[in-house]
Parts: sequence; C-alpha cells; structure tokens
Amino acid sequence: MVSGPDFPDVSALPGTLAYAVPGWGEYLADEVMPLASVGKLLLLASVAQGFVSGELDPGEPLGLLEQDFSAGSGLLVTLSPRRWTLLDLARLTAAVSDNTATNALLRRVGVERVAADAGALGLERSRVLDRIREPRLAGHPPAFAVGTAREVAALAAVAAGDRGWGAVLLGWMAGCLDRSMVAAGIAHDPEDSVVRDVPLSGLWVANKTGTDVGTRCDVGVVRGARQVCYAVLTRCAAGREFDMVLAMRDVGAVVGRLAGAGGSASAEADG
Repeated sequence: MVSGPDFPDVSALPGTLAYAVPGWGEYLADEVMPLASVGKLLLLASVAQGFVSGELDPGEPLGLLEQDFSAGSGLLVTLSPRRWTLLDLARLTAAVSDNTATNALLRRVGVERVAADAGALGLERSRVLDRIREPRLAGHPPAFAVGTAREVAALAAVAAGDRGWGAVLLGWMAGCLDRSMVAAGIAHDPEDSVVRDVPLSGLWVANKTGTDVGTRCDVGVVRGARQVCYAVLTRCAAGREFDMVLAMRDVGAVVGRLAGAGGSASAEADG
C-alpha cells in the first residue's frame, strides 16, 4: 500500500474505499471490487477499438430486443424508437449510463470479446461478467462487472493518451452527465463535454460513474496545469452509500489540487 500525504484517511469509513491515482497515491488498489456501471468502460473500450479498426461500423443499426430492456439508469426504456446505431448506443451508455443501450451493445460485441480485449490491455482482474439485470437474482452471476482501482485507472490513462481508440473513449467519457462523486470535489465545468488539453477555466473532467446498492464508483481524467487520472471504488452496507460519496469527494479535492497549479509536478507523475 502506498498513500500520498495529501490523501484523506479512508480506513475508518463504514465500508471499503479503494483508490488509484497513478503516480501520486493509492489505497487497496489491487482489491477486486464491484464496478457497477464503471464496468461499462470495458465494453466501451471494445466498441471504440472496433470502430477504429473497422471491425464495427458506427452507423450500423441495431434493433433493441425485449431482453435488452432494463430498469435503472438510462433513457431508452422511455423513448419510442427501437432501432439505434452502434454510435448512438455507445454515447447513451457513456453519457447517461443507459442500461438498455449497454445490454444491446454487449449482445452485439459479446462478453467474450470484451474479456479478450481487457486481457490484451493487461487488465487481469477487471471483467464484465454478465448483462445488466434489474433485479439480479440468486441464479445470476453475482455482479455486472468487477475490477480493481489500479486496472480501471490504467484504462483511464489509455483514454487520456488521446490517441486512436483511446481518443474515442475519452470523448465519450467527456459527455458523462454524472459528476456527483469524485468530480464533485473538483472545480470544473460539468457541461464542458469538448475534449480539451487546456481547460477554458478551472479544470476539465471526463469520467464514468457506477451506482448500485452498496456500491459507488468513479473513474476519470482531469486536466489542468497537468493531467491526472483516477479511479475510486467503494462498497458498503445499503444505506451508507452517501458516507462513501462524501469520502470520494474528499479524494476528488486532492486530485483537483494535483491537476491544478498547486500540486507538485514530476514528469513521472503525469497521467
């Protein structure tokens, strides 16, 4: 375990909080945790790779099947069209964490392909296990996705490289509408969804969050005077989620200071 002096003490929380801020600090970064919708980044990474390689056509229409529809986050269950392009579905998955869009994309790409792509990136313990299910019953896989803070922070760092399919993934993350967790501790414009090397003001954030009973997760990229990537994963008893969110925001405040002019820079620490 390595913990930078500026990071808050999270050992006494009513649950487990793991974080990885590459080059700056970490805590329980290799503990496998439920990812909730942060696991959708693994799927989106596969889709982005398919778009760039030409194996997938962003304009390919995909009809929604009854099995795709899921309660929880998203808009598609309330909209009338039943046919969307793969690019539309990817954007909905990233922006509003649409569960139905996720299930349709996962059906098109396949859990096995997502696992293979994650493995090729060196993500050994971060996996999508199943489609989104509301509710998830005893006979189903135990979670939609699991992973470690270190590995999902590394995935954010690939996106932060802003090259090839990583640039596509970063653009989708920039459109995420949920800035209530880590990002809430970072001074930024939540409506600035244009990928920027230098923010117009304050800091710039691209992220993906995950929410489930007893789970709050956030992974992202912050740009200011320098670039910092982060992943914060939590699990707790039902009803204690907001306590974990407050701690996530405390971690976010540190990330914001590191990305801004106040942090001490080093070439090795840049995300």
